[in-house]
Amino acid sequence: MSTIAELSEDRVVEGVYAVARKRRLRTKSGSPYLALELVDPSGRIEGRVWNDVDLLDTRFGEGDAVRVLGRVERYRDRLQLEVRSIEPEPGADPAGFAPAMRRDPDELDGFLDFLAAEIAHPALQATVGRFLGDAGIRSRLRALPASPEAHHDYAGGLLEHTVGVATICRELCQLHLRLRTDLLLAAALLHDVGRTVELEPGPGFRQTTEGRLLGHVHLGVRLIEERAETLDEVARAELLHVVASHHDARAAKTAEAAVLYHANQLDAVAATRPVDGS
Repeated sequence: MSTIAELSEDRVVEGVYAVARKRRLRTKSGSPYLALELVDPSGRIEGRVWNDVDLLDTRFGEGDAVRVLGRVERYRDRLQLEVRSIEPEPGADPAGFAPAMRRDPDELDGFLDFLAAEIAHPALQATVGRFLGDAGIRSRLRALPASPEAHHDYAGGLLEHTVGVATICRELCQLHLRLRTDLLLAAALLHDVGRTVELEPGPGFRQTTEGRLLGHVHLGVRLIEERAETLDEVARAELLHVVASHHDARAAKTAEAAVLYHANQLDAVAATRPVDGS
C-alpha cells in the first residue's frame, strides 16, 4: 500500500484513500471524466478517471474511503493519479484519512493553555476559558483545518494556526507595551472559533449550512456573544470588534484589531509561501 506522500512519477500504485472532492466533467471533445481529490493523513493528490466512467462513477461517492489502483503522472508540474480501478473500502472510516498536521497536537494543546493563562483580566480569561474548557471545541480544533482551501488545510490546522497567531500577538505585546495584551491575546485565541461551527470534520472539510451562509467570522462573533456574559459592555464590544475585523484591515478601529489582522495574515503566509522564493 502506498501513502500519498510516497507517490512518485511513472509509478503504478495501489492504496486506500478518501475522496475529498468528486466532480463529473467533460473533455473538450465531450467525453465524460471524473475529477477527484484523494487524501490520506500524509497529503492530497488530484485523481482522474478517464475510462469506464459510467461504471466507476456508480461505485463510490464524495466522502467515501476507497481502494484505488492507478498510475502516477505529472501534469502542470504537479503529480496526478490516473485512476484505473476504484471501489469502496469496507470498514474504513473516511474521517481517519483526512490530511493531518506534522506537529504534536498534545504539545500544541499545552501551549494553547499556556497562552490562555497569560490573560490577567478575569472576565476575558473566563470568556476564553469557556471555549477552551469545552471538550467539543477542543476536539474540533484538532479535527479541522484553519482554512480548507488555503492555509493550514489539514486536520489540526485550526489548532496550529490559533497557537501561531496568538504567539505572534504575545511577542508583539512585549515589543509594544501600548498594546493591551489581555484583549489581543483573548481575541487571537478566539479569532477562528467560528470555524468549529462552519466546517465538518474530514476528509473533505465541507461547510455546514450555517457555515456556507454566514461564514466563520459571523459565527465566531455569535459564539463569543453567547459566552461573554461576564464582560462589561466596553470590554465585550472591544473583543467582538477585534475578532470581527480580523479579515478586514480597513474595518480595524483599534491597534489591537489591526495587529490581529496582520498576525493572522503573517501566520497564513508563513505556512504557505514557498521558502525557495519560487
